[in-house]
Amino acid sequence: MSLDTPHPDDYATLLAELKARVRATQVRAARAANTEILHLYWTIGHDILTRQRTQGWGAKIVERLAQDLAAEFPDQRGWSRTNLLYMRKFAEAWPTWEAIVPHAVGQLPWSHVRLLLDSVASPDDRDWYAGQDALNGWSRAVLHHHITTGLRQRAGAAPNNFDRILDPADSDQARELIRDPYVFDHLGLTEPIREKDLERSLTDQLQATLQELGAGMAFVGRQVRLTITDPDGTSDQFAIDLLFFHVEQLRYIVIELKTRRYEPAFMGQLQTYVAIVDDQLRRPAHNPTVGILICAGRNDATVRYSLATTGAPIAVAGYTSLPPDIRTALPSPDQLTASLHTP
Repeated sequence: MSLDTPHPDDYATLLAELKARVRATQVRAARAANTEILHLYWTIGHDILTRQRTQGWGAKIVERLAQDLAAEFPDQRGWSRTNLLYMRKFAEAWPTWEAIVPHAVGQLPWSHVRLLLDSVASPDDRDWYAGQDALNGWSRAVLHHHITTGLRQRAGAAPNNFDRILDPADSDQARELIRDPYVFDHLGLTEPIREKDLERSLTDQLQATLQELGAGMAFVGRQVRLTITDPDGTSDQFAIDLLFFHVEQLRYIVIELKTRRYEPAFMGQLQTYVAIVDDQLRRPAHNPTVGILICAGRNDATVRYSLATTGAPIAVAGYTSLPPDIRTALPSPDQLTASLHTP
């Protein structure tokens, strides 16, 4: 049959299914190969660690081992003395291979494992970052950014009333959306900034903003107009600073920005916006809309009183920039953006 011959009716469907099948097989094969490499590296590290403990192997023997392996396998990378010591560290951090297999670290590229070993001291924290990395498909640069900015300590930390307003499962999901503080380092916040300037900067550098807000966030709009009309025809106009939709949790997220310290009036304003979005935009299949107030500072006791009397699910978080010494150690916003889909 020539290429010009008309296709059967179901040809396009079959072709799409075959393409998806091939890609899925490629992904599974790559994951299987990665697991085999990690297992090899762990066994080498375990052997080195065991002999150092039982036979007193020193640095010179490890260096000789690296040279001999590199000579035997000249076409393979990874046999440097430094990498062998990382293998040792890998086996020391996870003492049994059985402890690795069910954990996310067994799904990560070796460069990500090395970064975790270098940058995260706590085993619990290592497993947490490994889990988030595997779940969200972070690049190494993004993983580095989240470790350096302390994402685990910030995730879900903002004061909120989700437990009171939402059912338990939904409350846990909604808490995953929030950070405290948000690190908007891509804005270079070195001096006081006006709310409109902050809002514009966040949308001008939307890719980096979405990275900080977390996976699954889709940008709906800035200064989203809402209109409330009375039966007599009188209308009130409102504008939401930033509106997002979480594609996995199926909910709108209303973000209100304040460059001043928290004031109780902010809560009433945000509660109104959340109620309007729930009424005008939310569909039956959607989960309740969540509001996030991001402000320059707060008195936590005042925030708790406000949250206790608020009928909408709301969190109150701060924002910050990083100290210069930490900022220079991180990838630039352009590097983060370029690496989002690069393992």
